[in-house]
Amino acid sequence: MHDPRVLLDPATDAARKLARRGFTLDVARLERLSAGRNAAIRKADESRAEANRLQKSVKGASLDERPAIIEKAKETRAQITLAEEEVKLLEAELNEYLLEIPNLPADELPDGASDADAELVRTWGEIPAVEDPQDHVDLGEKLGILDLGRATKLSGPRFAVLKGRGAALERALSRFFLDRHTERHGYTEWSVPTLVTRPTMTGTGQLPKFEQDLFRTEVADRELFLIPTAEVPLTNLHAKETLAAEELPLAYTAHTPCFRSEAGSYGRDTRGLIRLHEFSKVELVRIVDPARSRAELEVLVGHAEAIMQELGLAYRLVRLAAGDIGFSAEYTYDIEVWLPSQGTYREISSCSDFGTFQARRAGIRTKAKDGTRGFAATLNGSGLPVGRTLVAILEQGQQPDGNVRIPEALVPYTGFDTLTP
Repeated sequence: MHDPRVLLDPATDAARKLARRGFTLDVARLERLSAGRNAAIRKADESRAEANRLQKSVKGASLDERPAIIEKAKETRAQITLAEEEVKLLEAELNEYLLEIPNLPADELPDGASDADAELVRTWGEIPAVEDPQDHVDLGEKLGILDLGRATKLSGPRFAVLKGRGAALERALSRFFLDRHTERHGYTEWSVPTLVTRPTMTGTGQLPKFEQDLFRTEVADRELFLIPTAEVPLTNLHAKETLAAEELPLAYTAHTPCFRSEAGSYGRDTRGLIRLHEFSKVELVRIVDPARSRAELEVLVGHAEAIMQELGLAYRLVRLAAGDIGFSAEYTYDIEVWLPSQGTYREISSCSDFGTFQARRAGIRTKAKDGTRGFAATLNGSGLPVGRTLVAILEQGQQPDGNVRIPEALVPYTGFDTLTP
């Protein structure tokens, strides 16, 4: 969420920046709402000042003067009530528009609006030479670890059932991710709810824009949403709080199920584990000093990359184009893993710097020892999604004899180093 004064400041160049991501800023509307709200606040303040003056003048007034002063005070109190109602209405209208405006993309991002416009930062690992590669669905079914038919029977399309060593591998991956992030990378693990309120979803930017992408439930007139990522509850742990600036950065992680309706993705990745309605993921969230947010993003990306490297998975890191970053982001890296069956790299982790955008929406403030106050910056990234990592392990680890080799780092967690048909 933005400060309207910043958006209207010519130095911010907000209209140009937002145009890079395909959003047209209605400057006239913003000016009208902001000016109207400010005028209503001034009117309410002036009426309060007049009411205070009249209250004081009653004490020194004569008996003949008092009735008129008291009547004037009643009229002024009525004006205060009207002015306060006007402030509320205009404030609500202004905030409703501000909630629709995405974050300003960083100038360093390349132009463009698709993954084809992303800028390559680096590659890691040797692309495995796989003759006649099979995709993860065929591999999973031959190995006896994946059952999409029964998943569809249970829940419909875009769900998956893993069994036997497949379920064990899924469990091993989540434990491996959490151990590395907590023991080596300094993250505090949390166990958080997967059902959250509308204000919680609004705080990180999922609402109001992406309501169609969310699963919503209402029981006994209580509205709750299933989280699309642990970013939502982890970031909002500090909603409406003031954090000591010297205690930053805060580094949090959680393993949760995630739920997405994939409303705009019909026809894309309908086969297998890449795009499901329910999947599990280990998320990384950092709450930091805004002056250090970009440096902290490099730290976070490094933690996700360390997992990829320890698993021995070939990948590349790209910087997303200004028109392809998420609604709340101002700067995003994607880690893309090589999938032999597709002969290309596919996103496995998205790591973003949100600046103070989410903190303003959620009310996450900071206070320094010298009394200086402000908003925190927030960052998040996948560290990693369990399903897509499993896909990459199956495809990059497939052998000519039909077996799949398990990364050495996972063997202490799985108890086996090979999946066999």
